[in-house]
Amino acid sequence: MKIKSLYILFLFFSITIIAQTKVSGVVVDEKNEPIPFANVYFKNSTEGVITNENGRFYLESTKSHAFLIASFIGYTSQEIKLEKSVTYNLKISLSEGETLREVVLISGKMPKKNNPAIDILRKIWARKKQNGLRQFQHYQYNKYEKVEFDLNTIDSNTMKSKLFKGMEFVFEQMDTSKITGKTYLPIFINESLSEVYGDNTSKREKEILKANKNSGFSSNQQIIAFIKDLYADYDIYNNYLKFFDKDFVSPLSRTGIDVYNYALTDSMYIDNKWCYNIVYYPRRKGELTFKGDFWVNDTTFAVKNINLAVTKSANINWVKEIYIEQEFEVVNDSVFLLKRDHMMSDFAFNKKEESKGVYGKRTTLYKNYKFNEPKSKEFYKEEVNFIDNSVYSKNDEYWSENRFEELSKDELGVYKMLDTLKTVKKFKQMYNLVAILGSGYIQKGNFDFGPIFSTVGYNDVEGIRLRAGGRTYFGQNDPWRLQFYTAYGFKDDQVKYGVSGKILLNKKNRLILEGGNRRDIEQLGASLTTTNNVLGRSFASSGLFMAGANNNLTSINLSTVSLNIEPVKNLTLETGFSYRTLKPAWDRFSLDYFSSDSSTGVESEVKQSEITLSVDYTPKRKTIGYGVERSTVDSPFTRVFVNYSQGLKGVMDSDFDYQKIQLYFKQPILVGGFGRLNVITEAGKTFGEVPLGLMSVVPGNQSYFLIENTFNNLNFYEFVTDEYATLQLEHHFLGRILSRVPGLRKMNLREIVGIKGVIGTVSDANRALNASGLTYLAPEKPYWEYSVGVGNIFKVFRIDCSWRGNYRNLPDANKFAIKGSFGFYF
Repeated sequence: MKIKSLYILFLFFSITIIAQTKVSGVVVDEKNEPIPFANVYFKNSTEGVITNENGRFYLESTKSHAFLIASFIGYTSQEIKLEKSVTYNLKISLSEGETLREVVLISGKMPKKNNPAIDILRKIWARKKQNGLRQFQHYQYNKYEKVEFDLNTIDSNTMKSKLFKGMEFVFEQMDTSKITGKTYLPIFINESLSEVYGDNTSKREKEILKANKNSGFSSNQQIIAFIKDLYADYDIYNNYLKFFDKDFVSPLSRTGIDVYNYALTDSMYIDNKWCYNIVYYPRRKGELTFKGDFWVNDTTFAVKNINLAVTKSANINWVKEIYIEQEFEVVNDSVFLLKRDHMMSDFAFNKKEESKGVYGKRTTLYKNYKFNEPKSKEFYKEEVNFIDNSVYSKNDEYWSENRFEELSKDELGVYKMLDTLKTVKKFKQMYNLVAILGSGYIQKGNFDFGPIFSTVGYNDVEGIRLRAGGRTYFGQNDPWRLQFYTAYGFKDDQVKYGVSGKILLNKKNRLILEGGNRRDIEQLGASLTTTNNVLGRSFASSGLFMAGANNNLTSINLSTVSLNIEPVKNLTLETGFSYRTLKPAWDRFSLDYFSSDSSTGVESEVKQSEITLSVDYTPKRKTIGYGVERSTVDSPFTRVFVNYSQGLKGVMDSDFDYQKIQLYFKQPILVGGFGRLNVITEAGKTFGEVPLGLMSVVPGNQSYFLIENTFNNLNFYEFVTDEYATLQLEHHFLGRILSRVPGLRKMNLREIVGIKGVIGTVSDANRALNASGLTYLAPEKPYWEYSVGVGNIFKVFRIDCSWRGNYRNLPDANKFAIKGSFGFYF
């Protein structure tokens, strides 16, 4: 999860800009009330800011300026002479009257009709496909990217705190932010050089990393990938800009006139091009919007530069501010291409002005544009598992010659500071603690103990369950790995265990051989779609808190061996063989079936050999690492999984011959400013006669927590099928509704609605085989349930209320349920 990586960055994470003019203050009206979203800028320049919701501003320039101008629609603009190069806590009072800058282009309110700013906006929409890279079939350019993290709001108490005892030397790198005016301490820097190629006709793009360097963590691909995902690329001409998995309405979007106020405030020459200045700010609080201004050319209607700042009232966690600057250069007198992109985020636990946090800053420079030099389709084909370690080992001389702009003295100092900091025992202890909380493992040499979050469990058969285990770990790109665990239940007085190993046979196409054995107690009715993960275990098997009895458990002895390959990026093919025995974990639960081979006519244990073939396709999935195991970046992606199983009767004394086909499909859909819709469907059918232990049990949820792909109002084994289809729809509005309710707006709550359904049958032959005492009930008439939830409670909790739509008269039917979940989300 992204927020875990942020914890690491909070602990050890400069840019020094020699500013000639600094000014901060507040803009108020005649009644001394603050004026939010007022325009403040240096006279005869394009350098300016928009005041925040409290009317406050901070403005800094590397040039010397003698006058400051403040203005707002419906007020007379105010010109202030700056007596000093640094002026703090300036109070500017505006009186009602004529509007705005020296060139007055609009006055009064900001209506949608007869507003010249919106007239210009419509021309931007009409021409946006003719601006920038869109107008070329093929393009390429060089890119330099610099990402920094800084501890901010540093004061004397911070410097004297016990946290930094023995590490006081880090404060020698302190500086002041050009954007907020707050002190900060640089703690991390990452630089990269890339070549980017694009084909607009086929909508393909490829980025080739040429060099990468960072302070202290050059071998940690997880931090590098986290940074890349945290600061995803965006296009200001798109209707929505995605940051932290949320869609912010672009001020240049066609829907912008419904959520923004626009005002045309000035015009002037910029790089010999006549441009208009448009100021914009939100119509309502609580929505995912920006405030700021942009300059646009009067003939091409291409944006020359733009500033975007997210307001503090926006419904987003852990982020106090987001500030973006983009500057475009003019090529061939009419082509506007991105030259510089700067984004700063202020990560903090709360949004109070005095709260401490971490600045995350990304600066990207572009140059050497070339056009209409086509590349082949093979060129754009993405490598499955490629890594060039040489890009992480470029020397200082290479960087001095190739980075697009020189690092400041303090930025260079970050590299030295981190090298020194890593030798400090206290810092290493803090780093190790955060690493344990983030990964769940305690590393000792080349072995990891854990995961620590699975140490204690409970169910009605085992009682209190203790688990211990670990894995080999030489690095995140290990070509092989061994894992094991052992567990003990105090009630059943039995020892369980699991062991598995895997090896990467071919790095290029990720050909992996793996196998293992597990003897344990599990809840079989916890999922529909099966996998061959020998050490996988559902929360339903040993959750500490359950809403109902958890005693219909099965003792399983499972051995597997499999071979999988990834011939195309994010397409995995797998074949495997497994042998398992299943028997009830206690005498009040039965898996019995009628058998002519048994002397009693009934068997209670299932012995089964099986071969499987599966296809797993996950387009646009982002992964970290190149070894036998990889981590998935926490971002939504589509998944299509198809599995075929063949039972082998007689092989290793196996009992049944059958065929099973299963399909799983998940599709997250971003619905613009209305949030995200998650669609999940599963379907499957078993051909042949099988007992209860091999049936498809509709997964219930008897815990107090939300579990994906389960039904909240169903008990374990309430529905049993050999043919089924499910559909789950869950929409996250991300606060769009509750943000408009007075009294709830400041709580930043987020609404979730959902509906789930399943239909299925059981064949007569399988009913006749059943001797378990459990009456098979299949949802031949579709079962459905619906839910309403509220998320982001105290930023970490979600609670859902769900109702059973039908089958309400069944014995012990759960008509209403309340489930919760914890998590850290933006």
